[in-house]
Amino acid sequence: MSGPGVAGLDTQRATWVEEAWRQITADRLRELIIGLVDIPSPTGDEGPLARHIADTLNASGCRGAVQPLDDRQANAWARLDGDGTGPDLMLYAPIDTLTVGEESEDVPWIGPELRDDMRPRATVYDDLVVGLGASNPKGHAACVMMAAEAIALAGIPLTGDLVAAFGAGGMPTNARPGPRRHTGQGVGCSFLLEQGVWTDHAVIAKPGWTVSWDEVGLVWFEVTVTGTHTYAGSRHRLPYDNAVARAGEVARHLEDWFAEYSARHTAGTVAPQGIVSSIRGGWPRMAAVTPAACTLMVDLRIAPDTTPMQAKREFLAALEKFGPEVRAELVLAIPGTRTDPESWICRSATAGWEAFEGREHEVVRGNSGATDANILRGRGIPTVRVGMPKVTEAPFDIDFAAGMNTVSVRAMEKLTRHLVRTAVDTVTRTRAEVEGTPA
Repeated sequence: MSGPGVAGLDTQRATWVEEAWRQITADRLRELIIGLVDIPSPTGDEGPLARHIADTLNASGCRGAVQPLDDRQANAWARLDGDGTGPDLMLYAPIDTLTVGEESEDVPWIGPELRDDMRPRATVYDDLVVGLGASNPKGHAACVMMAAEAIALAGIPLTGDLVAAFGAGGMPTNARPGPRRHTGQGVGCSFLLEQGVWTDHAVIAKPGWTVSWDEVGLVWFEVTVTGTHTYAGSRHRLPYDNAVARAGEVARHLEDWFAEYSARHTAGTVAPQGIVSSIRGGWPRMAAVTPAACTLMVDLRIAPDTTPMQAKREFLAALEKFGPEVRAELVLAIPGTRTDPESWICRSATAGWEAFEGREHEVVRGNSGATDANILRGRGIPTVRVGMPKVTEAPFDIDFAAGMNTVSVRAMEKLTRHLVRTAVDTVTRTRAEVEGTPA
């Protein structure tokens, strides 16, 4: 059998894959994604959505569970049991949204008002579903749910366990208001692994129709720019050294330096970027005076071969020209990671991509996005990233936020089929097959 998407599989596995594919429908995918979008899940408050996911998977024949991190934050996961002779595979997606969907936290930083796509409420436009996180991450999470459900309904005999996992705190953010200070940066994924939800291989569903085996990490710096606290009425009489003005000079210098840094560290599929993301300083209620200090926050992405300490030293060197008036502290570090492209999971996922496209795999380079794949790989689980392309045609303009919040059901179906093929190709084999022979 060599139909589209199953080319390269033996007859039995091709039959199993097509049996599972028959369980995948546009209506079911639309139902799943609407259900996810309509339940708010900003970082730190994923508990209700995790319970919904576990209940949905339980109802479809998977053994689902909720894993609380506290009374507000939780992961969800489900397991399809194999007979113990094959490798275990995790299909993974985070479930928290980058923004909150409430004016009190998002406006004015996201814009002057919340558009419909920025709210946790699904709207359907023919093939498109729009709402907060509809593509990233919830559309990808819905594909993982559908893949597990389809394999369960098809009754495929598994040798290894298939785990569908959904992590809280997957977005690159520190804590929102609340009692816990550690709610983002992969905390849910890390907790899943610490508590024994572990597999031999993993596929993370995140945007980009390609198979990625490496990605950047990130380091955050708090840059303190000092000056003199003084009064507007005495500017012409007293020493004047405005920390706000100097902070602007520092930000401009760094914006130029980031381009040089990226060029030096571009390799493999990554092109690490950097940004000055926020500034804090002074009294908004008291425009008559200058502050003695301003603080800039910086996100600097790092390639898999760059350690956080190497990045720190490069960054500090970039600020030396400003002297002691500017200092920086490393306040967060997540290393970049790489999976061997010759690993089983990479070869299997790539073979699936090529079967769908009918051509050699197209490696997408120049990436600077970081995901929970760094958590999985950092713990020793070979992991690849596969996802959907960004929606480009819609009855509205597609900017960064709209791209996060708009998903194509047709694209969801294609990704789900790919996840099913990779899963069946892996968890119906013996461990010896996966460890020693190509896909």
